[in-house]
Amino acid sequence: MSTNADERYLAAAAAGDLDGVRAALADGADKDAQDREEASAILAAARGGHYDVVRFLIAEGVDIDAQDQTCFNPFIHGCIHDDLELVKIMVEAGTDLKRLTRFGGNGLTPAAEKGHLDIVRYLLENTDINVNLTNTLGWTALIETIILGDGGPVRQETAELLLQHGAKPGMTDEWGVPPIDLARKRGFDDLAAVIERYL
Repeated sequence: MSTNADERYLAAAAAGDLDGVRAALADGADKDAQDREEASAILAAARGGHYDVVRFLIAEGVDIDAQDQTCFNPFIHGCIHDDLELVKIMVEAGTDLKRLTRFGGNGLTPAAEKGHLDIVRYLLENTDINVNLTNTLGWTALIETIILGDGGPVRQETAELLLQHGAKPGMTDEWGVPPIDLARKRGFDDLAAVIERYL
C-alpha cells in the first residue's frame, strides 16, 4: 500500500529532486516503492535523465532491475531511447543483461533495431550480452537492424559490429530466411556485402 512518503519519493525522483528523494526516504518511504504502473523511483529518475538521482538510488541499494508493466527498467529504457550515459551507469552498477523487453528482446535488440550505434558498440565491447538472442517475433539483433532500417551506413556498421562480436550470419528469421537474403530482398546490397564477408 502506497504511503504519502512513497508518493513524495516517486514524485521527487521523477522531478530530479535529490533533496526531496532523501527527505522522503528519511520519512520512511520504501526505497523500492512503485507507482500504479509498477514503475520504480529509479526508473522515474532515469526517464527524466536525472543521473544524479539514479546514482544516488543505486548507492542506496534499490532494485535496479525491477521492471514496470511494460517491461521497462533503467537499462532497457536507456537502450531504447539512445541514452548511452544511462546505459553505462546501469551496466557499471551490475544490471541484469538478461532482462527482456515486452517483445522478448534484450537491451541490444532495440538498440540494433533503432540504429543506436554507440549503444550497440558499447554493449558488445563492454558486456557479455547475448548477441544471438531471438525475440518473440523470431528476430535476432542482426535481423532487426536489417529489416527495420534503411540499409545505410549506420545499419552496415551495426551489422559489422554484431558479426564481429559473434552474431551468427546464418541464423534465420521465423520463416527460415537468412539475414543475407533479407538484406538482398530489400535492395540493401552494401549491407548484404557486409554479411557475406562473415559467411
